[in-house]
Amino acid sequence: MGSLPLDASSLRPLDPVAFSGDSHAVVDFLAEYYRDVDKFPVRAADMEPGRLRKLLPEAAPEHGEPLEDVLEDVRRDILPGLTHWQSPSFFAYFPMNASAAGFAGEMLSVGLNVVPFLWAASPAAAELETVVVDWMGRLLGLPSRLLFSGGGGGVLQGSTCEAVVCTLTAARDRALARLGHEAILKLVVYASDQTHATFQKGARIVGIPPSNFRVIPTSAASGYGLPAGAVREAVERDAAAGLVPLYLCATVGTTGLGAVDPVRELGEVARRHGMWLHVDAAYAGSAAVCPEFREYLQDGAELADSVSMNPHKWFLTNNDCCCLWVASPAVLTSALSTDPEYLKNVGTTTTGNKPAAIDYKDWQISLSRRFRAIKLWIVLRRYGAAGLRAHIRRHVTAAKWFERAVAADQRFEVAVPRKFSLVCFRLRPSRLAADDAMNDAVNRELLAAVNESGRAFMTHFVVDGKFVIRLAIGGAMTEMQHVMDAWDLLQGKADEVLLRYQQQ
Repeated sequence: MGSLPLDASSLRPLDPVAFSGDSHAVVDFLAEYYRDVDKFPVRAADMEPGRLRKLLPEAAPEHGEPLEDVLEDVRRDILPGLTHWQSPSFFAYFPMNASAAGFAGEMLSVGLNVVPFLWAASPAAAELETVVVDWMGRLLGLPSRLLFSGGGGGVLQGSTCEAVVCTLTAARDRALARLGHEAILKLVVYASDQTHATFQKGARIVGIPPSNFRVIPTSAASGYGLPAGAVREAVERDAAAGLVPLYLCATVGTTGLGAVDPVRELGEVARRHGMWLHVDAAYAGSAAVCPEFREYLQDGAELADSVSMNPHKWFLTNNDCCCLWVASPAVLTSALSTDPEYLKNVGTTTTGNKPAAIDYKDWQISLSRRFRAIKLWIVLRRYGAAGLRAHIRRHVTAAKWFERAVAADQRFEVAVPRKFSLVCFRLRPSRLAADDAMNDAVNRELLAAVNESGRAFMTHFVVDGKFVIRLAIGGAMTEMQHVMDAWDLLQGKADEVLLRYQQQ
């Protein structure tokens, strides 16, 4: 039986019977969507700005409508205009994982709808978060100094962007407490030309002058990892000029190429000069659940002041969920804490050997927060470490196959050696496109043709001035056959593109 239009005079927004009916309707709708998601064009190629505004009314309805009418509008007007991130043929950007367990956890999170910004506001939610971040840290092989059990601690935030601003703020305030606030114009942040742009944005937000953000070049010789020697030279040059080296970012799995920075070597530079070392493992941190990939993150992590990774990328945890660990929670919370009278934990003072209550409002930018811990907890319990390892390894195996297939086709080349499940490749320069500009144009046309087909979606990067195509494998529904189909599609579109250039 369908839902009825809502009578405003008798509105009961959380009526258990209506809640159950509406929830079942949405679950059934999504189950149908997942069954058929591979039938949609992965990307809405014909979508133009303003299309949806033309389809929807100019104002919200005066009276409530039946849910089935709303879901029908979703089916007719919304789904055709989406890029389908859960399509098994979505290979763009990095994956944004979803799973039955992640959805169940999200339902519990939004259904309970608690706001655990203080321990007293939801004690079990706050304490579950401390347990879950320690579980995650152990699964990834992080040193004990980053875990609550070893004197550090962790928090679940919405994104790496938030984690970056929080850690930059902590590093800034730690330095200014020693130097005085006027020294903010002397603080310098270091990253590579492969580091995610969010670090430059975060540095601006916390008041670091853009001229004090050092972008260190990488090259094929270093595997596009950040060379510690180049960082050392830049730091010493800045220190000699009277500037203050503040913060260094090391990345495990860069966005463009999947490169890995030498965490230990960079950590030694950071420690020698009193800098904050942050390790950004947003994408590839998930792979550390597998022992064969753990060394990338583990080697040198004991030198880090903070580490972050996103379970919502490749760890079967629905968006949003970012783990941030810090070696010194006191440094982080002293920079972010607020203590108005209306937020004091009356009656929760800890004494003796009892653990201190964690107020997570002091570990993040915003005051309000979601109950993310229950979502990640359910993912870990439903799939276990073994299931999560199998998930990662399945995608790495598919990426290995794709990399070999590219290398075996004389028309293509692998742009950089693969480390995880991201493969970067391009059509080789040829007599049809001998110069770099022409070859880039050929590869741009190839990528456009693949995406316009609706049968797959990929994105690109530019390295050493060359346009390369990225195939990022990691979707929850992506199997080997989907990767093989993507390769068949690429080969067919390459034939068409090269034929057009031959006829010119």
